Amino acid sequence: MRPNRPVTAILCAAALALTAAACGPGDGEAGGGDAKPTVAASLPSGATDGFQIPQELKDKLKQHGFDLEKWKGGAWKNWKKEDWLREAGDYVNPIIEDLWDPDRMRDAEMPQRPAVDPDAGKDQGVTDPTPAPVAAKPAVAPYHSSVPASGKVFFDGPEGSMVCSATVVKDPARPGKSNMVWTAGHCVHAGKAGGWYRNIAFVPSYNNAGKPAAELKNAPRDQVAPYGVWWSDWAQTSNQWIATGGPTGGAGAPYDFAVLHVTPEKGGTKSLEETVGTALPVEFNAPAVQKVASITATGYPAAAPFDGQKAFQCTDKPGRLALSQADPVMYRIGCTMTGGSSGGGWVAAGADGKPALVSNTSIGPAKAGWLAGPRLGPEAKGIYDAVSGKFK
Repeated sequence: MRPNRPVTAILCAAALALTAAACGPGDGEAGGGDAKPTVAASLPSGATDGFQIPQELKDKLKQHGFDLEKWKGGAWKNWKKEDWLREAGDYVNPIIEDLWDPDRMRDAEMPQRPAVDPDAGKDQGVTDPTPAPVAAKPAVAPYHSSVPASGKVFFDGPEGSMVCSATVVKDPARPGKSNMVWTAGHCVHAGKAGGWYRNIAFVPSYNNAGKPAAELKNAPRDQVAPYGVWWSDWAQTSNQWIATGGPTGGAGAPYDFAVLHVTPEKGGTKSLEETVGTALPVEFNAPAVQKVASITATGYPAAAPFDGQKAFQCTDKPGRLALSQADPVMYRIGCTMTGGSSGGGWVAAGADGKPALVSNTSIGPAKAGWLAGPRLGPEAKGIYDAVSGKFK
């Protein structure tokens, strides 16, 4: 632990789950449905050993039903991955300054992107022929000039530090001053298997100069995060993803989207949108799949042959992918981007003809060749509006 962190931040960081009152700004449960007052309930760490916890904080924990004694003496060591996920029921994400240093960001791995059987959907709903692979092309550096709304999401899961892609989007409640970020549900929540991930942060224009990984070793933080690190003080994904989302079979994929609200790690008065200079509108009434001329997906693919350090793009005319008769049809494009590109924005012409976010990378086959993303509808708009309304 770094000695310069505040005591509360240290405890929150190591414990990963103190009360919302003690650690974070939230007053309800993040998710797709109605919020209700709740507190976090997990402590998969030996955070209580080795330093004194203020009595006021002990009282606060006790007030919310947290058994501090349970975790003394190393009882946390018996936790299994399944426990970690299952107990991470509530969204608590306190800022931990300098946690995401350049080396930790560089070494973060992509989560398991939900995979889908190549034959899935052929006899269900409407599915077009599998698109031909489209080779991912490097985004033009500096990224702040070519894809200024794009960046990377970093987070901690039971298997270690992980990474996804994301996009700055407009906030209808704060025109020109948005602090909202769009990504995939599986980049913030484990789905049916468990709960919220931890230490979620967004880095816009990560590695803005597009330097190779070798040149990023020992790089100063402002080189890999030129517009700062923005911590997610709230996250919301769909009830469908939380209830059914899984790592295989495409379960929950038509609802695999999430919205983050972020705040600067170092503080300040400027919003994320003001800092990066842009934010994309979100289109919830995009034309039918067959009427979309082309979609461009942007992300930071991390699985071979990519290394996660550079932004790439694919542009293709979308087709349809139906995973079940009951679920909405998804967009599908040819693209060779791999895991790590999950959550990255899909941009097409909106109803007004201007670029808008219409989807995000969700699933792909075991061998890269195409990507599919949810077609945003009422469920996505409800989450978007809820996050916007929470921070008026």
